[in-house]
Amino acid sequence: MRKPKPPRLYFSLRSPFSWMAVRQLEERLPNAQELIEYVPFSEPDAVSAAALEAAGGEFHYVAMSKAKHLYILNDTKRLAAKFGYDMKWPIDKGDEWWDLPHLAWFKARELGVQREYYAAVVSARWERGENICDPELLRRVCDEAGLDGAALVAAPGEEHIRELGLQALMQIYEDDIFGVPYFKVGRQRFWGRDRLDDFLPALEEALAAAAAKA
Repeated sequence: MRKPKPPRLYFSLRSPFSWMAVRQLEERLPNAQELIEYVPFSEPDAVSAAALEAAGGEFHYVAMSKAKHLYILNDTKRLAAKFGYDMKWPIDKGDEWWDLPHLAWFKARELGVQREYYAAVVSARWERGENICDPELLRRVCDEAGLDGAALVAAPGEEHIRELGLQALMQIYEDDIFGVPYFKVGRQRFWGRDRLDDFLPALEEALAAAAAKA
């Protein structure tokens, strides 16, 4: 019998809505990372894109228009004020190496410090407006959080970490994920920060059903 897929959360260090959704999820469900499979959603660099194509996949995300970007900027500021979050919008130039911080998350998970890494990186990006795609800055952020910055920044150069990144890209492709945050439990899908209230009851029901079968 085929084993059912675990509940999944597709998140991105780039997205303000993902940042808010993960924060609210973990405030309401402190053991979320033990119950849900977290999958980084990141635009692949040339190496990852080539590996994804060779594996028969593609990346569904489409770059947003300037009009949509400006709307999201204003909407995010409004939401941050509503939730009482300290926020400083980072200035992205369009050539950021998004694989770096997301592949480093896999390394952090390997080292057992993914929670600490995630907290340090989203704080740098969304509370201080820093460029977490800059290797030197990311290393400093990690070092200041008491993490092994050198090892984390070197993650894209490790073959097995690249393989984990490819596996995530294939999950994104096979699950038809086109944006974040994206919650999935069984056949049910929930896209967007405002779908958290719908996802949590579905998650509770799925976990109860799984426990009853155990």
